[in-house]
Amino acid sequence: MTSLTDATTLFVRVVNNLKKGTINFHSPLEEFVIRKCGEDLAYIDNRKDAKNIYGFDLWGNLSIDRLKKQGIKKTLLYSQSQQFPDFLFKVKKQAEGYIGGSLMELKDSKGGNIASFNSTIPTEYKSLEEIDIINGNNLVSKIARVLDGKLAQNESYFKFERRCFYLIRTHKESKKVKVSIVDGSFFETVPKEHLFYQTFLYILRAHLEKKKIKISQQTLKEVEKALSCVTDQTIIASSKILEKASVRPRLRIMAEVHPEGNPIVNFILRLPKVASTLSFNHHPK
Repeated sequence: MTSLTDATTLFVRVVNNLKKGTINFHSPLEEFVIRKCGEDLAYIDNRKDAKNIYGFDLWGNLSIDRLKKQGIKKTLLYSQSQQFPDFLFKVKKQAEGYIGGSLMELKDSKGGNIASFNSTIPTEYKSLEEIDIINGNNLVSKIARVLDGKLAQNESYFKFERRCFYLIRTHKESKKVKVSIVDGSFFETVPKEHLFYQTFLYILRAHLEKKKIKISQQTLKEVEKALSCVTDQTIIASSKILEKASVRPRLRIMAEVHPEGNPIVNFILRLPKVASTLSFNHHPK
């Protein structure tokens, strides 16, 4: 359960502050995280609003000179980077490894559907190494490394598999508003590696059908076998250098949650009908 520490801590603090009235179900989602867990964060994507609206300075007492020496430009200090994820929790040392360090992505929707995932496939775990490739730069890991200090000096820091959580709100601005912290494993009903190559296979079949091209089942099986090797999101999302091309194509991975895979519908709506609901959804193995 140690891998759930960040999410459970946030959940408990949000519940307590809802009771106190310091936040409500219609407060900005970033306020839920920044006001309640700000000191526990190693990365905030919108550092501008964190400082100007919520009065939280991610950098604390770190001097500008020290930050500059660690590769943090002044323009990055209080800006919105629009990178994945929205938040990253600090890691903690456990024996020879790490715990904590969870990712938290915000999803806000006026309807009952979960907002689309615009930069990556939702999964149970992601490493900083994978995040850098998804973003196409090392901004997130650079900032996290500064905030995690000495704990970030180990090589395993970048390969450490971090738990992914999603702070999701549906029916925003409605009396039916529902807020959940959802474990990324809820969306990983099939391995992401399988999801990738099946997507490319689907695209191929759709083109063959549209162009009325017929190939034998044997050939299709051989193609499927070859595509089954296309499983690494970090390679798929990285820029491609093509001969004679003046641009470097880069595939942006996006995803929408199928209604049957929506934990808000399949779990929260089974609770007694109340105007507003806050729940924590963990998907045990």
